[in-house]
Amino acid sequence: MLRRLVFLAFTLLLIAAFLVYSKMQQLASQPLQLSEPLFTVPAGASALGLCRQWQRQQLLTEQDCHLLRLSLYLQPELAAVQAGTYRVSPQQSVIEVLQHFVRGEEAQFAFTWREGETLQQTLERLEQADYLVFDLNEHQLLSLLQWPESWGEAPEKGEGLFFPDTYHYTANSRASQLLSRAHQRLLQQLEHSWHYRSLDNPLQTPYELLIMASIIEKEAGHEPEKPLVSSVFANRLRSNMRLQTDPTVIYGLENFSGRITRADLNNPHPYNTYRHHGLPPGPISSVSRSSLLAAAQPAETTLYYFVSRGDGTHVFSETLQEHNAAVRRYILGQNND
Repeated sequence: MLRRLVFLAFTLLLIAAFLVYSKMQQLASQPLQLSEPLFTVPAGASALGLCRQWQRQQLLTEQDCHLLRLSLYLQPELAAVQAGTYRVSPQQSVIEVLQHFVRGEEAQFAFTWREGETLQQTLERLEQADYLVFDLNEHQLLSLLQWPESWGEAPEKGEGLFFPDTYHYTANSRASQLLSRAHQRLLQQLEHSWHYRSLDNPLQTPYELLIMASIIEKEAGHEPEKPLVSSVFANRLRSNMRLQTDPTVIYGLENFSGRITRADLNNPHPYNTYRHHGLPPGPISSVSRSSLLAAAQPAETTLYYFVSRGDGTHVFSETLQEHNAAVRRYILGQNND
């Protein structure tokens, strides 16, 4: 009799264990059905605490949480969830979600720093970036700058000192962290371009090269023309001619109407290269690698002028007479051929 009771108890225990195991397997495979693509695990959260949260949201039952407690006893590594914001799928089970949290594979967000954009424009977009803590203003940026002493006096403005690229970050990263990375990238790219500058380049410092690159960035929409545009400005600097480039005029205006007027060209602000000789006091936008290289290695030409064809390309001229003819044709619409 006793032997039968022991056998029966053992059988019932096996059946119970099998049922519990089946339920655990079901919990490990059934979709959790989280409704949002992003889920934030707060600091100090536990796996069981998350289970209770999902129970309150009616995604899991109390029995599910009891089964999870048993799963954590058998797989204690599942309890080591890491704080952060994660991308999740409705099809993932609770076990798969917890494994994701344990690996710490936080969601990656991206911010693209655009070529030719002013620093103020970039800061305005940074302030609106998803899951990014905006902790700086334009004036505080200067504390991030690490200008090499061998390059001379540090710039007084942050314009142009951050390299345009796509930067990835996790939720609640600080904007200052992205800015520091972009600044280091700019220094690396500028150092490389300065090292490979042409021997007869009229630019005297890396900062002057950066200024020139920003002008090329704004003037040359067609990338193959960048060395030609650079050659025009280099030739003008060698000849002590004013650069007379519209983007510098526009940059220095407080309220630009969208079309340059004669009054704008006569405005004496320091960035007006129609009024002042030489380079403006600083860059006018962010710069690409190709613009830096074009500023470092201008094409060897005798060109002094260029005018837009209206399709993103330019007509380049050696003489003022040729330039005026090009202006009449492409700007004023007079074909004198």
